[in-house]
Amino acid sequence: MDFNDTPEEAAYRAEVRAWLDKNAVRKENVPASEVPGRGDVLRASKAWQAKKADAGYACITWPKEWGGAGGSSIHNVIYSQEESNYAVPGGVFAIGLGMCIPTLMSWGPEEAKQRYVKPAVRGEEIWCQLFSEPAGGSDVAGLRTRAERDGDDWVINGQKVWTSGAHYSDFGIVVVRTDPTVPKHKGLTMFYIDMKSPGIEVRPIKQMSGGSEFNEVFFTNVRVKDSQRLGKVGEGWKVALTTLMNERLAVGGNQGNADVKELISLARETNIDGEAAIGNGAVRERIADWYVQAQGLKFTRFRTLTALSKGQTPGPESSISKIIAAKKMQELGSFGMDLQDMGGVIRDREISAEGAAYQEQWLGAAGYRIAGGTDEILRNIVAERVLGLPSDIRVDKDIPFNQMPKGK
Repeated sequence: MDFNDTPEEAAYRAEVRAWLDKNAVRKENVPASEVPGRGDVLRASKAWQAKKADAGYACITWPKEWGGAGGSSIHNVIYSQEESNYAVPGGVFAIGLGMCIPTLMSWGPEEAKQRYVKPAVRGEEIWCQLFSEPAGGSDVAGLRTRAERDGDDWVINGQKVWTSGAHYSDFGIVVVRTDPTVPKHKGLTMFYIDMKSPGIEVRPIKQMSGGSEFNEVFFTNVRVKDSQRLGKVGEGWKVALTTLMNERLAVGGNQGNADVKELISLARETNIDGEAAIGNGAVRERIADWYVQAQGLKFTRFRTLTALSKGQTPGPESSISKIIAAKKMQELGSFGMDLQDMGGVIRDREISAEGAAYQEQWLGAAGYRIAGGTDEILRNIVAERVLGLPSDIRVDKDIPFNQMPKGK
């Protein structure tokens, strides 16, 4: 591994840092009470995305004709590293730009790319991903939402769930079943849709954190043009794999707001039996464990950066990062609240330690252990594709979908 920037990378990093210094504020200079609330995030995110696009820092690796900068993967990584040090809005475009638009660019017709890519890059339109269903769980191919051909249209009926951002999205990509007489992976087709189409109903799901970032989405006789199809009829699973690969990269990088550095600071400021918590052996042991995990994640990312810097394709070891990071995020948030004793139940950003970072992190972390592949799914991927272990026995793999047993 090479931990140092090349001269060209160092120059680019300095350029990015100078632009960010001019257009944003570093996190340590922003009080927790001044962080934008949920109601402000959408407006602020759109403004920041447009500013990045104008400066050439939005979708850095995408071709210039699509609104990107035509840069390299390592340029994109450097910008992301630097931006993470600044208090800038984000999140609402992660699904659209990280998953949906790359799928559209890979499988969509030319006229669709011309119409939708640039507005998405500039933050003018937001996209969502409609995959999960109530009866399918983590088995995406077990979906039951169906589409039936009617002339030049398809008519969609069914339900999706856990669709992040559907309530404020303009467009989405949806995978549906178009042929129930073949095995479940073979009868799927993907479309892109207008989320304001007649027959689409979005119902936000209230989370225990108080937010409503994801939704149930119902389709009742929703008509979609065949020209909105992505890929061939019946090859929706192949198209979906493009989305799922991008999803795990997008979700896996989320490490939460509080990490080892913040936890050490909290332990120094918190007392246990009249002494600073940082001197307690049990506290130090937990911090040491998470420090080791953080270093493992850091150096795994460095291996990826080294490959990108040399123009190579990163190896499969990056698949492990999300399993470790999401669990660490949840446990560290819980421990941070425990250190605050009774203060750990306070979720007011103005009076809670670290602006309630531990409380918010603990409430949100469970979702990251599901989004982009559950812990169990990812362990199977690591076992089969990284370690070369035998695959799970899948008794439903070759059975026509309409002959599969269904619960009452």
